[in-house]
Amino acid sequence: MNSTRATVSKILTYSIVDGPGNRLVIFLQGCNFVCAACHNPHTIGECNHCGDCVPACHVDALSLVDGRIAYDPVACDHCDACLDACPISANPMVREYSVAEILALAREHRPFLTGVTVSGGEPTKQLDFIIELFRAIKSDEELAELSCFIDSNGHLSASGWESVLSVTDGVMLDIKSFDNATHQALTGVQNAASLDSARLLHAAGKLFELRFLLIPGSTDSDAELHDLIRFVKELGTGTRVRLNAFQHHGVKGEALGWEKMTKAGVDRVAERLRASIYPPALVEVEPQQRCETAERGDGGELAGRGQVERGALRAR
Repeated sequence: MNSTRATVSKILTYSIVDGPGNRLVIFLQGCNFVCAACHNPHTIGECNHCGDCVPACHVDALSLVDGRIAYDPVACDHCDACLDACPISANPMVREYSVAEILALAREHRPFLTGVTVSGGEPTKQLDFIIELFRAIKSDEELAELSCFIDSNGHLSASGWESVLSVTDGVMLDIKSFDNATHQALTGVQNAASLDSARLLHAAGKLFELRFLLIPGSTDSDAELHDLIRFVKELGTGTRVRLNAFQHHGVKGEALGWEKMTKAGVDRVAERLRASIYPPALVEVEPQQRCETAERGDGGELAGRGQVERGALRAR
């Protein structure tokens, strides 16, 4: 087996909202978007070893050794002060994992799993690792029945998708906005690549789910919903849509001042979509449990997931 390694922000050994069934989820570090509404802002940047996080750690779990951040997971109490101190939205608590280490983890939890999902950040930034991992799973007698999914923003070239789709069972794709100017304002990037990816994945039979984040006064507008309906009609029969409600958990900066999306608001949009184009089963709303537990303020909620821990990843 090759020695490809990934920079990993967090691993969940059990999740019920990152693809079908019970899933092992690997959150890779680094993203090509800078989303104002990101619930995992500490997965965006890649550590430059500046050392700003070191004095923020009150248990001395972080230090600078030969100009690089060293992390002691035993000493860490997961207060997440280092995440708040980082000026580039990185995570000094990342770990490097080999494919063999992920396979060992999957075997350990195999009786409880139906699949593996690679998320982020933006996982396709570490595409070589995903390809090697999924190939290894597919060729492993004990793990071969696990489905392999990617949770992506879609900012990947056609050739990139073509290199990974043969070992990928499904992709959950986020569309942040159908209006290019709004998408640019929300993410720092234009939306053409994401829309093209959705088309490519649907044509290949690999688009498991199109995800759309509802932000009051922005992406819940009539114009956005009209474009969402039009786009799904363009993709055709079988397109599955999940509506996600913007909440404050995990976000930083200006987005903390934005209005939160209510359950009633999400239900209103869902009913409009169902009435417009779908059999009802193809429009889903994120578990309300995620919104109800999101304001605990304990530094890392995973509402709706099967595992909750401090410092854990929030829903994208």
